[in-house]
Amino acid sequence: MEWQGVFGPARDIVPGAGIEVWKEHEDWLAPDFWEPDTDRWVLALQTWVLRSGGRTVLVDTGVGNGRERPGRPVFDHMDTDFLGRLAAAGVHPEDVDVVVNTHLHSDHIGWNTVGRGPGEWVPAFPNATYLMPAADHAHFAAAARRNPGTTPALAFRDSVEPVVRAGQAVLWEGEHRIDDNLVLEAAPGHTPGSSVLRLTSGGERAVFVGDLVHSPVQLVEPSCNSCFCEDETQAAATRQRILGRAADTRELVLPAHIAGAGAFEVRREGGGFAVRDWASYSA
Repeated sequence: MEWQGVFGPARDIVPGAGIEVWKEHEDWLAPDFWEPDTDRWVLALQTWVLRSGGRTVLVDTGVGNGRERPGRPVFDHMDTDFLGRLAAAGVHPEDVDVVVNTHLHSDHIGWNTVGRGPGEWVPAFPNATYLMPAADHAHFAAAARRNPGTTPALAFRDSVEPVVRAGQAVLWEGEHRIDDNLVLEAAPGHTPGSSVLRLTSGGERAVFVGDLVHSPVQLVEPSCNSCFCEDETQAAATRQRILGRAADTRELVLPAHIAGAGAFEVRREGGGFAVRDWASYSA
C-alpha cells in the first residue's frame, strides 16, 4: 500500500452513479469505500506482489515520491515509505524480476523509477523487465508532445521514458504470457492500452484489473465509468466482460484502488454484480 485516504467527491469520481445508488448500498460501501458525511470517495494506491515461477512480479507501481503532478495536489511531491514497505514484505529492488503496468496513467507507474539527482530518473528495479501496453505507450508519448506541462506528460517523462532508455521495457500488444501461471490480456477503454493480468495456479484463479473498477459501486452499476475513463463505451463493455468472466469462473478480482480488503469475488445479480466474498486477508 502506497497511500490511502479520501480523494474527491464520490459522484465526481463515478459520475453516472446517483446519490440514490450510494445511499441504497451505504451499509457496505461505508466506511471503507465511501465517506457519507462528506460524500467523498476513499482511494487506495496499492501494488500487488506475486511470486510465480521462481520470480517476483509487481503489479502497478503507484504515484512515486518527489513527482511534479500539477492538478493533483494529493499526488504532488508525495513522500511515502513505499520501498520500505516492500522491504518489510521481503522484496528489495534488486529482487524484482517483472514489473507490470496495467496501463500508463500516472498513479500506476510512479515507482517505475527513482530520482538520482535533479531531473534525473532511473529504473527503481534494476534487474526487472517492465511490461507496458504498446497502445498506451504510443498514446501517452503523443500526449506528452502535445501538452508537455501536464501530469500525463510529466509522468511519461519521469516514469516511462527512463525505463525505455535503459532497455528494460517490453511494449506488448494483444496478449503477453509471462509464465505458465500469468498472462496479460488487452482490456481497453479506460485507456487505449488498459490490460488485465490473469493468474491461474492449480484450482486458484485471480484477475488483476487495474482501473477497471474504481469503486465497488461499479459492481452494482457496471455501465458507470470513472471520470478517468478515456473511451466510455469501450470501458463499460470491457468492465461487463471481465466481471462476467470473473463471476462465471470464480476469479478473485484485484483492482488497484479498492480500499478495505482490496479484493473480492463477484456473482451476477440483475444486470450487474454483487460481492460474493471479500478477500480473506486484512487491509
